[in-house]
Amino acid sequence: MTPKADESSGPRLDERITGALVGAAVGDALGGPVEGYSPDQILERHGGRVHGIVGPWNGDAWRTARPIAPYHKGDGHVTDDTLLTHALVRVYGSVRDHLDAYAVADHLVPDLMTNPRWIPELEAEALPLHRVFLAEKWLVARIHYGHVDPREAGVGNIVNCGAAMYMAPVGLVNAADPRAAYTEALDIAGAHQSSYGREAAGVFAAAVAAACAPGATPDSVIAACLSLAKDGTRTAIEKVCEVAGAHQEFESALIPLREAVAPYDTVGPDYRRPSLGARRPSRLHAIEELPVALAMLLIAGGDHRRSVLGAVNYGRDCDSIATMAGALSGALGSPVPEDWSKAVAEASRLDLWEPARTLTEVTREIHAQDVRRRRAHEAAFAALEGRPCSD
Repeated sequence: MTPKADESSGPRLDERITGALVGAAVGDALGGPVEGYSPDQILERHGGRVHGIVGPWNGDAWRTARPIAPYHKGDGHVTDDTLLTHALVRVYGSVRDHLDAYAVADHLVPDLMTNPRWIPELEAEALPLHRVFLAEKWLVARIHYGHVDPREAGVGNIVNCGAAMYMAPVGLVNAADPRAAYTEALDIAGAHQSSYGREAAGVFAAAVAAACAPGATPDSVIAACLSLAKDGTRTAIEKVCEVAGAHQEFESALIPLREAVAPYDTVGPDYRRPSLGARRPSRLHAIEELPVALAMLLIAGGDHRRSVLGAVNYGRDCDSIATMAGALSGALGSPVPEDWSKAVAEASRLDLWEPARTLTEVTREIHAQDVRRRRAHEAAFAALEGRPCSD
């Protein structure tokens, strides 16, 4: 029997997990076709702002327009953000406990290498490895072929949002416990990223966990992030969200948000032509995606539709920004527009709700194990102190 929450606590666990995972996939699909472009370019290409699912940027020439990335982005297709998120859910489904970097090596890497799946952007069955981009192929090169210690395998990779973009499941497994989510995500992400890329993975997981807490708001989510984030990541979130607080609609915030995050973003003004210092380790910098996603969540008051559309129309790495904004607003309990979720599921030929059912079941199992482990520790500590354990 599914437990019922007190009405004052808002959506139940299963509803928040479903909202986060479906909301992330929808954001991903909406952002994909305009990824890499500026707000002005998006405005010109689409004759206005994007308000829903749109087609490929290059129309029917999507296969050949960008040979390094011959993917059908658009028409409701999810990207590697969602493919990796679902892959991480499958790892939780196999391990049925908290994860670490070794779980990435033992489960995620083999899944990417050996299990063909429907890849929407390739319109074919293929190994997920053939779709993920270079920073994610690193997982296979370093761990499977290089036999690197999984806890250190992320060192040397380009520093980007590659690990952060699929960490929502970690926040959901640790629902309402941001610190635990942060710690677990840092361990997992060590196999993939280093420096502020790894830090962003931890902070994003913490944000999702905070969004699941009864009574959570965008402000409480950001406060949880600031209580845990370190170095440039913390400063970037603080500065960008300060700017967001002066706006109630994303349109007026697009340029100010970019100006606020620019000192911490290493990629530079032209997203498709990164600067010489781009994506290198630093304690002073941050990925752009997480601070902007949090800002859009704040501007939208936690509303899924508005958060995602703000992220999409920001441009640059907007599929990942919208993935994060979609996960956070969904975890807060904002309904994911049904027309979007159904269209994305149909176009991508994916069951967007099955991973949520799996993760909800696993999350409850893990929580029960955590309670047993905690009680065993309490009993042991009480015995060390020579006093009876409290009930």
